Amino acid sequence: MPTRSLTIKEEAYQALKTKKKKGESFTDVILRLAENTGSASKLLEMMDEMYSPDLADNIEATSKKFRKNFKTRNVKL
Repeated sequence: MPTRSLTIKEEAYQALKTKKKKGESFTDVILRLAENTGSASKLLEMMDEMYSPDLADNIEATSKKFRKNFKTRNVKL
């Protein structure tokens, strides 16, 4: 398979490096990130990568606080 060399800024290299999974080459990362991002499976994959227990706890706490403070109004129709 032919190869090409690319010149990228250090910032781009570091950003790409953070997306690299164990055992993946940079080519694998680029191809994975370049896939169609409109699919539900891609969304689930991205959510799985972003998941953290702290984030989930914060979302749950904020949701509970919002529901507790939510007020309804009486509206006559």
